[in-house]
Amino acid sequence: MDRCIVLVDAGYLLGAAASLLAGEPSRSRISVDHSALIQGLRERAECETQQPLLRIYWFDGAPDRVPQPEHRRLRVMPRVTVRLGALTRSDGRWAQKGVDAAMHAELTELARNRACSDVVLVTGDGDLLPGMMAAKEHGVAVHLWAVQAADGDYNQSEDLVAEADERRVLDRVWITKAVRAKELGGVCAPQPVPRPEIAAILSAPLPESALTTAEQAPERAPAVTAPSRNGSEERIPAAKGVPTPKDLATMRGSAAQTVQHPASATLRWSSDKGWVDRPGAVGEAPDAASMPTLAQLTTAEQRWADREEDITTVGGDPYEVGQVFARRWVDRLTDRTQLEKLSTMYPRIPHRVDGELLRYAARFGLLAHKDDQIDEHDRYAIRAGFWREIDVRTATERVPDGE
Repeated sequence: MDRCIVLVDAGYLLGAAASLLAGEPSRSRISVDHSALIQGLRERAECETQQPLLRIYWFDGAPDRVPQPEHRRLRVMPRVTVRLGALTRSDGRWAQKGVDAAMHAELTELARNRACSDVVLVTGDGDLLPGMMAAKEHGVAVHLWAVQAADGDYNQSEDLVAEADERRVLDRVWITKAVRAKELGGVCAPQPVPRPEIAAILSAPLPESALTTAEQAPERAPAVTAPSRNGSEERIPAAKGVPTPKDLATMRGSAAQTVQHPASATLRWSSDKGWVDRPGAVGEAPDAASMPTLAQLTTAEQRWADREEDITTVGGDPYEVGQVFARRWVDRLTDRTQLEKLSTMYPRIPHRVDGELLRYAARFGLLAHKDDQIDEHDRYAIRAGFWREIDVRTATERVPDGE
C-alpha cells in the first residue's frame, strides 16, 4: 500500500528531547504540546516519504499499564494509536518493559501484511534491528529518525543507523516547536499576597513527646520540595522536623504560638476520611460544613465538558490539578460570599471539599501504588495549586471595576 506509518518510542523521543533542552533525560524536566508534536510528526513523515499517513503508533510505558493523562490525550487524537508496556522501578530508576517487543511485533506484522510502503521509526534501541531487517525483506522502506544528541554524538544504535534506508535528525529547532524545558521558577501567574503560615508552622519546634517519637524512627523520608503559594519552591523539612496533625493539636506554649496565624491553621495530611480533632484543638469553622462541593455546583453538561477537558487539556501535574479544580469551583459559585469565607479558612480546606479534590487528583494517576494513596509530596502540590488559584480569584474579585 502506498502510505506511511510512524512508530514512536516515546521513551527515546522525550528522553532525548529532555537531554537536549534541559540537560538530563528526565521527562519531568520538559513540557510537551502533544497536539503540536503529533501534527509535526505527521507533516514531516508525509513530506519525507511522499506518502499519505495511515497511522502513528505511540509506544510508551506506564505503571501497571494504566494510561496516564498524556496517554489519554493521545489516544483520542485522529490517526494515533497508543500501545503501553509496563513501567517498573528498580534501584531507584524507572524502566520500560515490553515496549521494544511491542514495537518489533507491530513493525513485522505491518510489513508482512503490506499495510504500508514506508515506515518511520523514531527510536534508538538496537533491539529493533531484527524487526527493521524483516520489514525491509517485505519490501518496506525504513526511515530512521533521531533526536539531535545533546553532546553532538549518536544517541542511537549504530546497527540501526547502518541498516536504515534513510536517516534524518530532528534538530533543536524542530523539537522546540512542541517541547520546551520547564522553568524552575514555577507557574507564571499574577503574584498573590504571600501567606507564610505553613512555613512558619513547619519551622516551629516540636514538643518533647513528638521529638522522642521522631528520634525512635530515624529511617524516615528525606526532605522534599513543593511549590509555595508565591510560585517558588518551598522546602519541606524531613519527617523528624515536621509536626504531624497530632503534634500541632497538642502544641501549647511553644514557638508556634507566637506566630500570627489563624487558630484553624492546622495542617491535615489526609482529610478525605474526615477531620479528627484532638482534645483542645479548634474544630472546623461553622461555615465549612455548609461549603458547597464541586459536584453540587456542576451540571450534567458541565460534567461532560470537564471530562473532555481532563482528557485533552489537563496535564496531570499535581499543582495544575489543584488549580483546575479550584477554577471550576470558583466559576460555578452562585453565592460569591462563599469565596471570601473559604479564603479565611486557609490553610485548612473544608474536609468535604478537600476529599473531593483528592479524589479528582486520583484520576490522573497520582496514586502511590503501594497503598493506593496519593504521595504526600503530591498532596502538598495539589493543595498549593488549589490555594494559589483561590488567592488569584479572590484578589481579582476585590478589584473594583474600571481600576
